[in-house]
Amino acid sequence: MDTPTDVQGPPLWKPGRALLEQSCLKRYMDWLFVKKGLYFRSYHDLWEWSVTDLEDFWESLWHFFNIKSHDLYLEVLQRPQSGMIGTRWFTRSKVNYAEHIFRNKTKDRSAIVFQSEQTGMQEISWETLEEEVAAVSAWLKQRGVRPGDRVAAVLPNIPQATAAFLAVNAVGAVWSCCSPDFGKTAILERFLQIEPKVLFVADGYVYNGKTYDMTSFAQELSSALKTVKDTVLINNIDSVIKPDRFTSWEDILHLPNFGLEFEPVDFDHPIWILYSSGTTAKPKAIAHSVGGCLLEHYKALALHQNVKPGDRYFWYSTTGWMMWNYALGSMLCGATLVLYDGAPAFPSSQVLWTFAEKARINHFGSGAAYFTASMKAGVSITSERLSALETIGSSGSPLPPEVYEWIYKHVKKDVWLISLSGGTDVCSAFVGGCPVLPVYAGEIQCRMLGCRIEAYDDDGKPVIGQTGEMVLTQPMPSMPVYFWNDAGNQQYFSSYFDMFPGSWRHGDWIRITSRKSVVIYGRSDATLNRGGVRIGTAEIYRAVESLPEVKDSLAVYLDKASGDGTISLFVVLSKDKVLTDELKGRICETLRSQYSPRHVPDTIEQVTDIPYTINGKKMETPVKRILMGQDPAKCINPDIMRNPESLKSFV
Repeated sequence: MDTPTDVQGPPLWKPGRALLEQSCLKRYMDWLFVKKGLYFRSYHDLWEWSVTDLEDFWESLWHFFNIKSHDLYLEVLQRPQSGMIGTRWFTRSKVNYAEHIFRNKTKDRSAIVFQSEQTGMQEISWETLEEEVAAVSAWLKQRGVRPGDRVAAVLPNIPQATAAFLAVNAVGAVWSCCSPDFGKTAILERFLQIEPKVLFVADGYVYNGKTYDMTSFAQELSSALKTVKDTVLINNIDSVIKPDRFTSWEDILHLPNFGLEFEPVDFDHPIWILYSSGTTAKPKAIAHSVGGCLLEHYKALALHQNVKPGDRYFWYSTTGWMMWNYALGSMLCGATLVLYDGAPAFPSSQVLWTFAEKARINHFGSGAAYFTASMKAGVSITSERLSALETIGSSGSPLPPEVYEWIYKHVKKDVWLISLSGGTDVCSAFVGGCPVLPVYAGEIQCRMLGCRIEAYDDDGKPVIGQTGEMVLTQPMPSMPVYFWNDAGNQQYFSSYFDMFPGSWRHGDWIRITSRKSVVIYGRSDATLNRGGVRIGTAEIYRAVESLPEVKDSLAVYLDKASGDGTISLFVVLSKDKVLTDELKGRICETLRSQYSPRHVPDTIEQVTDIPYTINGKKMETPVKRILMGQDPAKCINPDIMRNPESLKSFV
């Protein structure tokens, strides 16, 4: 891969004196000097210490953020004999994520601000939230939900989803949620693995001006999940269908309870289960720890984004994207969580920006594709409209340099733009923002504290100023504790550690610049990324190849300089079949109904054969590189192919 030179020119933004002197990161550095006698001249010196003296760094965060444990920890870090899998943190400690959120309850500000396509803006007090969480958690315990039990949900981004998670976490159970735009097949592939005891579902949702009734779908899903003992129906669209055997959310809220209680659990007890994209098989069920996410979210949101008590934090997301979980962590910092449910450009491309103005949002986040779309739509905002806005956050895919410049020219000239990258794998970011560093077009400000990220060349050596594989060389607390039903951690190991022994390969192309900022060029593996949501090719193949006319298929995601990218689908049809518009329509409808609209490709083309390795694996990544203009001779060795003649269709 060609390596461009570092971006030249002045920064687009520099921190002002107030941020330099009063940010949470500055307070943390001052605290280190007073409490530990540690002085750092720059952020990069601080970072070097944080990834070298891991125990001292993470223990300092424990005390700086005043983590409440119901038992004293024995060891900060307990390493396995080799590798990172099995690393344990703060052994014997007992913590609860929701308990730390409710430390910030106050009458002075709202807990949640919410708006959707169908409702105006509403504010939910801490008192109301606490009453709802107390009622739901008491009901869960009455229904036999115990620590470690799984509770699944299919919910839009409504306040009840947040309340349900907090209730599940309060009793020590494990949360797992899918967005309602996923089809039954995709959801079952995820939830059947984890055997949930309780299911939360909404009666429907509204998106892009259309109302979708989910009650029949909810009945089918509840029946298919044999381990589910109770299903709770949340009234969101006033559906006329009211399944008799479901429990009403409203009825639960009226049940007597004795107040909100929190169940302390081990630091490495699972908090939620998120899902990989399902590239090679069924989506992997990734379990993260309560303590790991608690400590990581404090660090990422307070130190790297300067989220403060009283701020209003918004990230446009579905409940199935890890950014929903991440944004909820802003409540740890005392922020009001701001939610929006609906399409980001309905009824116009201004809707979220208008919401930001009306809700007085301080931190506004979305996927990079949203900002690219706003730029293409010609959105232009006067800075006065967004007077409360302090940061704009971008994730999901690389943010193009021209979008950086558009934000400073057409949104707000003095906003702090934070591009970050991490993933479902750690429910946080590896690289992101820093309140004491400048912002350059197309560059992520820094490697985040405690994240020893390197760019590795093909020989597994770290490089500066060259493009390489993003690699994590030291463990961090929010790494998965395990994959669900993964005997001997085989899937865990093969997902991250089989390329560079002992180091986590993340699957991104990355360059660390001479000024120690970061540039990401997209995925180095075959995962598809649509609107910040990672989509597995295996899911597409299972749906497309269920059609009798389709013999074989291959899907690739082609990155664009604009940052949005396209999914191209190639199909091999049965004998004498031709790819007609009617067949294309059925392929798209199959993907839409079985999985989600995000799985629908931008282009569909007929080919004579799909490239395979001798071992029978589809060669997605090499084909992607060919289609993006790289020399085929450098992308594929024909000697490892089962059918090298198949390349003609792609070259």
